[in-house]
Amino acid sequence: MNLSLVDAFAKFGAKPSSRLRGLSAIAADGALVLTCSNAHFGHPSRGVLRYEDRLSREPADSRESERLSQHLTLARDGALPVRMVVMSIAAREERTDRSFHVRSDLIGSVVKFDGDHFIIDFTRREEVPQTTASFRRK
Repeated sequence: MNLSLVDAFAKFGAKPSSRLRGLSAIAADGALVLTCSNAHFGHPSRGVLRYEDRLSREPADSRESERLSQHLTLARDGALPVRMVVMSIAAREERTDRSFHVRSDLIGSVVKFDGDHFIIDFTRREEVPQTTASFRRK
C-alpha cells in the first residue's frame, strides 16, 4: 500500500517532525519509528532483515539527522523496539516520486550505533496464540 510519510508514521502511532523529510519519531507506545531506504537492507542470517546506514549520508546541519541520532541513542540505551517505514523512490521524467509502506509484521532492535553508523535487525514478531477456555461438564 502506497502511503504518504505522515500516514505511514501514523500507522505506528507516531508523527514525523517533517512531513517531507522525516527520518524518525518516537511513537505513543515508546517505539522508534524509522524511515528506511530500500538500498540499505541486507539478510545476514535466516529470519533477519538488517538495515544498515550512516547518519553522515544526510547533510551535516540537518535537524532530522540530529533527531535521528537522539532517537537511535534512546532506542539503543533503552532497548526500545524499532518499527519500519520503507521509502521507495521512482524516478520519472522531470520528477521523482516517493511512496511509503509499513512492515507491521517486523520488529527491530538497534544492534549498533556509534554516533554515525547504525545497524538495526528486524525479525518477525511472535504472535501470542489466543487460547479459548474449555469447560468440562461433570
